[in-house]
Amino acid sequence: MFKRTFEADMETGKLRHKICNVLEMAAFFGICCLGLPACGRKADTEVRQIPDEAPALNDQNSKSGSMTEIVRFDDELDGYRPAKEKYNFYFTYKMDHPWWDAVAIGIEDAAKQYEAQGITIDYEYLAPSNVSAQDQIQRLSDASERNFDVIGVDVADVDLVTPAINELIKDGRKVMTFSSSDAAKEDGCERIAYVGNTHNYEDGSDLTEALCEKLGYQGKVALLVGTKGAPCHEDRALGAQNVIAKYQNMEIAEIEYDEDSVEKSYQFAQKILKEHPDLAGFICCNMCNPVGAARAVIEAGREKEIAIVGMDHDQEALGYLRDGIIYALGVQDCYSIGFDTVQVAVKIADGHLPGDVYPEKTEETTKIVYQDSAAAVLQSLYGEVE
Repeated sequence: MFKRTFEADMETGKLRHKICNVLEMAAFFGICCLGLPACGRKADTEVRQIPDEAPALNDQNSKSGSMTEIVRFDDELDGYRPAKEKYNFYFTYKMDHPWWDAVAIGIEDAAKQYEAQGITIDYEYLAPSNVSAQDQIQRLSDASERNFDVIGVDVADVDLVTPAINELIKDGRKVMTFSSSDAAKEDGCERIAYVGNTHNYEDGSDLTEALCEKLGYQGKVALLVGTKGAPCHEDRALGAQNVIAKYQNMEIAEIEYDEDSVEKSYQFAQKILKEHPDLAGFICCNMCNPVGAARAVIEAGREKEIAIVGMDHDQEALGYLRDGIIYALGVQDCYSIGFDTVQVAVKIADGHLPGDVYPEKTEETTKIVYQDSAAAVLQSLYGEVE
């Protein structure tokens, strides 16, 4: 009933059947992704009012929420009655990566729920193997020449991709943004709506506050960002920098962009550790760089000295969290991002503009997870048992 799209993997020459592979993984492990209840989601992180100088905390063994708060995938359609019996959507995102596979599970679940109501949702969900704004622009151009009801994009670079979005809107195409990176109205983008993380700055701030507390508000830290121009990464990095600037005994030693590559983040972390033997921590702004930072710290034998905070639910990163090598991870509600993207796309296709039927920005949650919840999250998401 649903349209799954094959895409050639240029590096291996093999075909990749993205959606089915993801669903097989989810079925095996018995859970789809991380999330909180649908509708009206906002960042679920504890914002602390902390003085310029404050005592360090040795442990934070009970700050994560319960598993019912962290892991669930039971979103339901909101009751809106679609005007048509069939829809055809195109979604493209930054790169082929497990983070967006998790979003895909929410997309497929929403499509199945519409199918139960007699509504067919066909969609294509494709991305390049590496982040490329030019590739994304070409994909949007190609999609505009086909008969899609709505085109959705997770923006790779605001400055480069916004003109392409505006041109499609001018030509009468219906374009939305989704996932973790928006090109907002206030930035000159004419996209119709956005579904995803609306609080990346706050996520970066909250993770950095946790790190500062862990370090006793003193020490030198490094910032691994991700992709230049990606709104989610840049916003988290800005939030982190502004928090560090509040504390006179803290400083940022290095800022590096690893282009969403574990290997590059590992190499940068190696370099930073050699150049800054007094380094106290890493702040990581995407799903890849906590892994790269942790590998470098372990290799250097400095697990006891350096605190790491970062983003999301990578299996290796969660293992490091469980083992106390990573201090905290901000886990986004990928499942609900995908689920709500389909719901909003249906309403856009039916001709509704943001307002009573759906908001201009649908906010999804981030939950900061500490060591106490890591093993349970690993078991729920990956079937991994200690």
